[in-house]
Amino acid sequence: MDKHLLSQTAAAMVARGKGLLAADESSGTCEKRFKSVGVESTEPNRRAYRDLLFTTKGIEEFLSGVILFDETIRQSTIAGNEPFPSYLEKKGIIPGIKVDKGIHDLALWPGEKVSEGLDGLRGRLQEYFKLGARFAKWRAVITIGPGIPSHACVYANAHALARYAALCQESSIVPIIEPEVLLDGNHTIEQCYEASEATLSAVFAALRAYDVAFEHTILKASMVVSGKECPRQAGVERVAEETVRCLKRTVPAALPGIVFLSGGQSDEAATSHLNEMAKMPGLPWPLTFSYSRALQNMPLKTWRGQSANVSAAQRAFYHRAHMNGLAAQGKYRPDLEKQAA
Repeated sequence: MDKHLLSQTAAAMVARGKGLLAADESSGTCEKRFKSVGVESTEPNRRAYRDLLFTTKGIEEFLSGVILFDETIRQSTIAGNEPFPSYLEKKGIIPGIKVDKGIHDLALWPGEKVSEGLDGLRGRLQEYFKLGARFAKWRAVITIGPGIPSHACVYANAHALARYAALCQESSIVPIIEPEVLLDGNHTIEQCYEASEATLSAVFAALRAYDVAFEHTILKASMVVSGKECPRQAGVERVAEETVRCLKRTVPAALPGIVFLSGGQSDEAATSHLNEMAKMPGLPWPLTFSYSRALQNMPLKTWRGQSANVSAAQRAFYHRAHMNGLAAQGKYRPDLEKQAA
């Protein structure tokens, strides 16, 4: 375990004004997103789309790292045929890798899920390190509903996240822990807060039990929001206040930083919520973004699988990254969205 490398990587991941691009969609998720814009999800098309994102000029101004999928970390740029990890590294963008094997039904607990992928993880991490990955991500999902999340679900996912994080640090890879509290449902922001606090408390207790170094760990957190179907949607200021209150009550100050997932929020909502939180005084850690859809919606819709649209799609991607880079510093203004990408 190289503690110096871990510290260096973690600090760079949350550098001021920069965040992470989550480009770790599985082939199945890519198929759904590509289908929405009429593009067939083939390996060449997935490579072309990732190439579009990674080769966007100046994107390193706002991206500190990119989370890759197993397929993507083995692919190369179209011009020059350079492996994506080394290409990103030369731009000053840290390559990362998604390592969980997806969510599965939690036995005996209907409606709840647990993430799998611990078997063989030590060997996979060693291979990913050789391929250039310097951080990793493991996603767990917590569903809010009648009687859930259960203690069993929260405990099972906290346990898996802790074991994963320990294996990452052993391999000199910074772990991102992502216990996502799902937006789906009609729950109130108060119910989301309760589930989020219980989840984060359990996760950090498990990390402590496994002797995971908080100083070399990044949290990818959900925002405390109203459920998607809730008739009473909390405003931007309330979301920011409840999210920061929850984090301050559960997350050790020793963490180098916290990155947020968008979790199905609109592009502008995710940006506005981050901006409101970043403006708050007395935060013990830097806050920034680790978005997938909230960065990729417009580029994907602009691209639509057509090579003639690549430049326009890259402008749209640069614009979204720029907006979130500003938000991570509390400098975002909604009127900036009117400026064409």
